[in-house]
Amino acid sequence: MLDTFSLPSDDGSSAAPVSDDSALLDAYSAAVSGIVERVGPAVVRVETRQTSGGRRRGGVGSGVILSPDGLILTNSHVVAGANVIALADTEGRTTDAQLLGDDPDTDLALIRANAARDLPAARLGDSGRLRRGQLVAAIGNPLGFEWTVTAGVISALGRTLPTGSGRMIEDVIQTDAALNPGNSGGPLVASSGEVVGINTAVIPGAQGISFAVAANTANFVLSELIRHGRVRRAFIGVTAETAPIPRRFVLAQTLAVESGARLTTVDQTGPAAAGGLMRGDVVIAVDGTPIAGVGDLIRTLTADRITQVVAVDILRLGKPRRFWIAPTERPQPERIRKAG
Repeated sequence: MLDTFSLPSDDGSSAAPVSDDSALLDAYSAAVSGIVERVGPAVVRVETRQTSGGRRRGGVGSGVILSPDGLILTNSHVVAGANVIALADTEGRTTDAQLLGDDPDTDLALIRANAARDLPAARLGDSGRLRRGQLVAAIGNPLGFEWTVTAGVISALGRTLPTGSGRMIEDVIQTDAALNPGNSGGPLVASSGEVVGINTAVIPGAQGISFAVAANTANFVLSELIRHGRVRRAFIGVTAETAPIPRRFVLAQTLAVESGARLTTVDQTGPAAAGGLMRGDVVIAVDGTPIAGVGDLIRTLTADRITQVVAVDILRLGKPRRFWIAPTERPQPERIRKAG
């Protein structure tokens, strides 16, 4: 319950009580300040230069340090085509960096700061535990205003975001924390101090609609880039969205999940269509592994499933069915193009 106090009236009597929100505001401020103190030093300015056809171009984005020896996660579109990558931290120190690998499918890239040691590092959290309405803050370099902090809430989870090549980034977080060109590649941080997303895009002209790649997706991409320099994925030829399953279906079929990956498009030349899947089917398991949403489906389609026949369990009109599909290797995507 909020504390209240009364304002005196002209005749000396007490007027109606007024809510004292100071404690609530102090808690909000403390949460945001705590985020900045813990993660702010791990945010870097990423400046790129590109020479093509005798012309020089440059861009500015953000990145977040994930290891003391200088591994930094940023957006693929921030470093796309760059001949030179330069970094600056909050203390004004600068260094160059090299690209270790990128994944345009998720708009993520891994770079390493040269000659850097014992750097302050942030930690990727579990984005699967996020809830709508949860407090988050974004840190970055929007429009050249370095190390800007904006705060907001998680507006939605499990979004899909189209890329410039027509492909979709899956399992995207929507937030109303203000983002602008230059925020790209910076962290979206929960009040726990964990990085729960990598800021990637805004909708031009929209108010309070911004997007970040979920930390669980980033964690998967990070491990693949470290191991292989690229991300190999199995491909079945679908796009999907996370969708709840009506409670009556969960109980009637004794399902292990209460949500699944609903197919929004099915490529008629792809393995899913060849195996019998249709638009509107809700994937609930792959080879017995429960699928509670798009993120689970993405992480299940790993390189070791390429050319291997897998069992895909779905709900179609509320009834369970099983199909057998042989994933192929996903074609290497074109680079995505996005301002910022």
